[in-house]
Amino acid sequence: MSAAQTQKDGEGPWGLDSLGLSQRELVMAEALQMEYDAMSRLKQDKGGDSQGTSSQGVGKLPTLPPREGQSQIDRPLPPCPSPLPPGGSLLRGLSGSDPFLNHLQPGGSHSPRPSPARATPPLGSYSKEPLYILESSGKGDYLNSSYGHSGTPLPPSTEPFPPSRRTVAPRDVNLFTPEVDQPKLSSGETLNYESLNDALSKLNGDWPAPRGRRANGDQSGKPVARSKTLPPQVPPRTYVPIQKSNKNQRRVSADPVSLGPRLNGFGYELFQVSEERDEEVAAFCHMLDVLRSAYPSSDRSKNSGFVWSPSVGPEELQQGLGVSVKVTVISDHVREPLTFTCDGSSMVDLLIYQTLCYANEDLDHIDVDHYLLKVCGQEDDDDTPSTMNHGILLQERPIRQTVEIGLFSLPALKVELVLHVERLVQSVKALCSSLAAVETPDITSALNQLPACPCRLQPRVQKDPSLLAIKENREKVVEKLTAAILDLVELYCSTFNANFHTTVQSNRHTAPTQEAGLVTNVLSFSVYAAHRIPITWAASYEGFFLSCSLTHGGAELCAPQHTSKQQVSKYLFHLVVWDQRVCFPVQINQLPRETQLTVTLYASALPPPGGAEEKGSKQRRSIDSLGWVTMPLFNFRHILTCGRKLLGLWPSTPGSNARSSSPNFSQPDSVILQVDFPTSSFEVRFSTPPPAEFSPQYDFSRLDQHSQRQLQDVLHKKSLFWLTPEDKRLLWEKRSFCQSESGALPLVLASAPRWEWACLSDIYALLRQWACLNHHDALGLLHATFPDQELRRTAVQWMDSISDPELLDFLPQLVQALKYECYLDSPLVRFLLRRAIGDMRIAHYLFWLLKDTLQDSQFSGRYQHLLAGLLCCVGRGLREEFDRQCWLVTILAKVAQSVRDASPSSRQAILREGLEEVKQFFSVSSSCRLPLNPGMLVKAINIQSCSYFNSNAVPLKLSFQNLDPRGDNINVIFKSGDDLRQDMLTLQIIRIMNKIWIQEGLDMRMVIFRCFSTGRGRGMVEMIPQAETLRKIQGEHGVTGSFKDRPLADWLQKHNPTEDEYEKAVENFIYSCAGCCVATYILGICDRHNDNIMLKTSGHMFHIDFGKFLGHAQMFGNIKRDRAPFVFTSDMAYVINGGDKPSSRFHDFVDLCCEAYNLIRKHAHLFLNLLGLMLSCGIPELSDLDDLKYVYDALRPHESEADATMYFTRLIESSLGSVATKLNFFIHNLAQMKFASSEERPVLSFAPRVYTLKTDRLIRNLFVCRHIRTYSPSKGYAFVVKVEREGQQGSVLVQRSFEEFYELHSKLRLIFPSSKLPSFPSRFLIGRSRGEAMADRRKDELNGYVWHLVHAAPEVAQCDLIYTFFHPLQRDEKPGTICWGPVSGKVVGEVKLSISYKSDKLFIMVMHIRGLQPLQDGTDPDPYVKLYLLPDPQKTGKRKTKAARRTCNPTYNEMLVYDRIPRGDLQQRVIHLRVLGEGAFWENTLLGEAFIPLKTLTAGQCWADWHQLGTPSTDSTR
Repeated sequence: MSAAQTQKDGEGPWGLDSLGLSQRELVMAEALQMEYDAMSRLKQDKGGDSQGTSSQGVGKLPTLPPREGQSQIDRPLPPCPSPLPPGGSLLRGLSGSDPFLNHLQPGGSHSPRPSPARATPPLGSYSKEPLYILESSGKGDYLNSSYGHSGTPLPPSTEPFPPSRRTVAPRDVNLFTPEVDQPKLSSGETLNYESLNDALSKLNGDWPAPRGRRANGDQSGKPVARSKTLPPQVPPRTYVPIQKSNKNQRRVSADPVSLGPRLNGFGYELFQVSEERDEEVAAFCHMLDVLRSAYPSSDRSKNSGFVWSPSVGPEELQQGLGVSVKVTVISDHVREPLTFTCDGSSMVDLLIYQTLCYANEDLDHIDVDHYLLKVCGQEDDDDTPSTMNHGILLQERPIRQTVEIGLFSLPALKVELVLHVERLVQSVKALCSSLAAVETPDITSALNQLPACPCRLQPRVQKDPSLLAIKENREKVVEKLTAAILDLVELYCSTFNANFHTTVQSNRHTAPTQEAGLVTNVLSFSVYAAHRIPITWAASYEGFFLSCSLTHGGAELCAPQHTSKQQVSKYLFHLVVWDQRVCFPVQINQLPRETQLTVTLYASALPPPGGAEEKGSKQRRSIDSLGWVTMPLFNFRHILTCGRKLLGLWPSTPGSNARSSSPNFSQPDSVILQVDFPTSSFEVRFSTPPPAEFSPQYDFSRLDQHSQRQLQDVLHKKSLFWLTPEDKRLLWEKRSFCQSESGALPLVLASAPRWEWACLSDIYALLRQWACLNHHDALGLLHATFPDQELRRTAVQWMDSISDPELLDFLPQLVQALKYECYLDSPLVRFLLRRAIGDMRIAHYLFWLLKDTLQDSQFSGRYQHLLAGLLCCVGRGLREEFDRQCWLVTILAKVAQSVRDASPSSRQAILREGLEEVKQFFSVSSSCRLPLNPGMLVKAINIQSCSYFNSNAVPLKLSFQNLDPRGDNINVIFKSGDDLRQDMLTLQIIRIMNKIWIQEGLDMRMVIFRCFSTGRGRGMVEMIPQAETLRKIQGEHGVTGSFKDRPLADWLQKHNPTEDEYEKAVENFIYSCAGCCVATYILGICDRHNDNIMLKTSGHMFHIDFGKFLGHAQMFGNIKRDRAPFVFTSDMAYVINGGDKPSSRFHDFVDLCCEAYNLIRKHAHLFLNLLGLMLSCGIPELSDLDDLKYVYDALRPHESEADATMYFTRLIESSLGSVATKLNFFIHNLAQMKFASSEERPVLSFAPRVYTLKTDRLIRNLFVCRHIRTYSPSKGYAFVVKVEREGQQGSVLVQRSFEEFYELHSKLRLIFPSSKLPSFPSRFLIGRSRGEAMADRRKDELNGYVWHLVHAAPEVAQCDLIYTFFHPLQRDEKPGTICWGPVSGKVVGEVKLSISYKSDKLFIMVMHIRGLQPLQDGTDPDPYVKLYLLPDPQKTGKRKTKAARRTCNPTYNEMLVYDRIPRGDLQQRVIHLRVLGEGAFWENTLLGEAFIPLKTLTAGQCWADWHQLGTPSTDSTR
């Protein structure tokens, strides 16, 4: 919605909620901006004289003292279109820290601030720059109000689009236009925000605790910040005009109570506008002020205005050596494009300089630093260079939570009136109902002195009504009741941070403080009652009791304490009264600073009505958890909590990990618990102790061998989640020996037995002395296990040096780690906001991650503040960009839902109609960045290229037009109805795996694409071009194509016709397939079928749709559909081997898998930390330690590399031999047949594209002239067909196999009835079907078949299948080149061994054998390896492997071990290796042998090499 235009409620295709950010986000951002603005004015008032005054109305704006580097500017105020209201002025200034914003204080006191002139938008047009100033229309309705700048009248609402589809321009994210329960301003009332600085001067100091009170009306008021909690059941507010002086303007809630002191008959001044505000939010705003001032918008080094592309580090840079990049320079200075190549490891500066050398003759007048390198199609520069801190145009328009004061005029309390008990009780009940339906014990006690009445029937009431006939007794009762109500009001105001409170006659001064470490009193508090008990609980449960526990980092500090069991009582409301003191056996000086108090409400379920309760069932009756609340014992100023508290209970839900430390006031019907903490004359403060001066440190080798092994076993666990109590005791006891292992710090600190004040000095000394952790290890200190503030501050400090691209990899985990912070402001919050200000890409992704977490009800309040803080910091330009993105996502979500709900026949029409709204969006917004990537800047949508996928979720395939004219269209998938957070997390982990492989020098050719959740149940996925699913590839060979071995190889051959192209594609396939096997196994990715595995024409394989992971397999009844460890089928092995027999390339594949697996295992702690931080994100399949244990077991961190290599080799064998995977593919093919479109035409598996009569000329004649011998991909014959076309000189020869002819006939039968097709020769022949005589016979039969084809009916003879079949392929250009012959010459057999010696043990891993010779009958052998360690006089050195089946290139990866081999004997030993073929009746054939001396082998060395197999001297052996 444009800031300059509004529309009536319910009109147009977009409402307020659909325009992007929600009301609550806008309110929160506005609240924080209001706090920030007040801080800014305070700092300026301190720096200059603010006593000057000037008249209001038309005139010159006063000016501020100029900021450094700025000139002082005076600008006239634009004329007002209407007279100002009498007695006041409407706030028309702009607030913020930016020097270009003006501010005009009401009441005649001006805060000078330079203001740039801004053109008023013309009537009937849209303003590109949002206007933020609120101008009341006089009707008190926001929906009919207008917004203008400096009093400029708002242009009337226009329709930029046809009337049939009204729409509006996108509004700024900070434009607040609420829909319900909004304040109504009369035409005569003004908004006043004076004297904000007085309160801020105190808050900027020491954040004092006591509330300020005003004894008379002369004292200036204080600002009120909106609370992060919303009061339940608040009645609507009304505002009426009240004549006030300019000096002391106030906005009040109702007119029965004036602003001045008003005493009732008992000396009580009822209510006044509150001077209280949320101190923690105020401190947070102060932090934002300091943070923003450190990043001025004019500093180009901190605010570049560009979206920087991710850079690579030195490790990745080395991988570019030897890789050439082709660069084409197009310039106006040269006629034709210039092309040159540069090395892949070249720096960007060098490439820019080289480009300028080609494009310019004279470089003397060119500054290379003024040029940037932009990826074509990626918009890395920003249209508004000052987006990161510039143009904050937020007005002060506080929306306060309040209770209508008119309810507090208690006419029944006047002693002159007849005391009507019923009316009095009803009034008290109405008051309590407005105050969160809480009935305090004082109110109950006062009401008990009244006689019984119909609305309150309790046994403890005044039995003798005659006592109230005495005036003094009536006055005492009413005075006590009034005092109790006023106490409830004060309790309500302090709980919900309301904008009013009761007043007292004197101010309370700052209380003295005492160190918590010196207080020996035990912790105790009183529990009075649980209010607002649902009536359903009273009918379903009995025996309500509370369980109270103290925790620190999730660990209990003592045994939980329980209250007595009570029933539901009915006073004014339903409540459970305990009125009981809870005392913990823990002294206050033994409490850690971050101690949390958790109170859980339990009850016993009542037996079902109508039946007699069975004997003993009462003892077996279940006890249900109904609700809980958690609160910190020390607040953000580290002061121990005291006084009466109201705590809203969160409903108990299974699987909740992280628990919010804020009470539940977001739900209007939450149960409220009333507790009382002890109060005293002093405050108990927890001060951070300094580190101890000495912390011992010893070398690990000083431990004895047994202790070293024990400690190493514990450290190899890599994660604190599986430390046993014995492990923790050992780690803490030996902590001084572990400091050489930097990554062991999280494990050691997790083993600390106590975190109380007296123990922190030693812990902090250990922390200070420990070596600085790397970023991966520092992540482990941000878990919920470590709530200590100093520890988390150190962890963030260690992470501060992380680069921006690497920070993006960990950003989702850091956003989740904010849940584990005790308070709103923290070093982690400051770190994220600071990095977001400095990098637009981080700000972009942080915005969407924070917006997504708003769906978490427990933490929505905290994330609202953080999101508002981010919007406050990044500047108006980026806020406008975020708003456009939100608006676009909202439109797409509505379109996707409409298409999903429509019938299949009407979906395309519904899609086209819905995309018209997207088209209208771009007519208003010239461009928009996609949430997937801020570098994707689009300007329009290509409706003709958009479609949808035929799957259950019906995702949309969208094509956006790139703003870069040289860039291709940007294609994305938009999903609605699917939770993409799991896909997003899986792709993030795979992306990090790929970076680790590249850093270690192993490029697995992984296809990395982006997926981003833009809200619960919707998101965007990047589309990979030139890729097809395995189902579609296998489908070219029929519905049973998943059982065949050749579909993938044929498809790659079709798209890579030359030998070099095909070999490159196979190489890409081997690497990417190995990477997919490792990644999907470690993450336990399930539901793998051939529709979520894709293959690019370049040979890169990748997986999509990660709806099941961490071993949560898709079930088919009671059977797991994913039976294999990962997807590796025979058709994939066919591509790798180059046929149906294993080859040496399969050895490379196995080695790649094992190497990649071991590299990831070295970083097991990183992946366990990343997934552990996401346990609280709400993903159902990552909710407890069992899910995390799956990854721990898959990584096997306790095993050696050799053991892990053998383990993964067995997994490859198991996956390759699994029939269940192919069966799963086949079942999925059958299930997906219902989605197949009738418009899809069959295609040939070996043809790269479809050819028609229009593309080729009319075929006049076909003739099979001869057959030729072929050897690859299998032995057989191909038939040469002469094709004669109309108007073409000569003929063309094409080569087709008999199987390809059969495929043509099969797919023709899918289109035409058999009556129109000629008969096809039989495929099944008796005898040797590969013989030349049989080939001659088939040549004659095929000749008759093609003759009938070309003379068949025109619809058959001229169909696309026939013209595609006979179109010449690249293999047909040189007839005869298809017949690749067998490799000439004899291949020497070789065996690859990995030999190592350690601790008197000789380890020999038999890895691979290549080049074995077939047996005499031409079949492949079943080879196995037998070893002898010579000399071996005792014949005890024989070891052997298992036999491989039917292969000349077997893979084993089996470890053979020789024990008790002294080091001195090692050099005299020789390995005698024999390779034998397993035969029948134990007759084994010797295939080759080798003698390998161990002279050069040294202890600790791993010798891995190929060894030649000599020609066997005998043919067989026993």
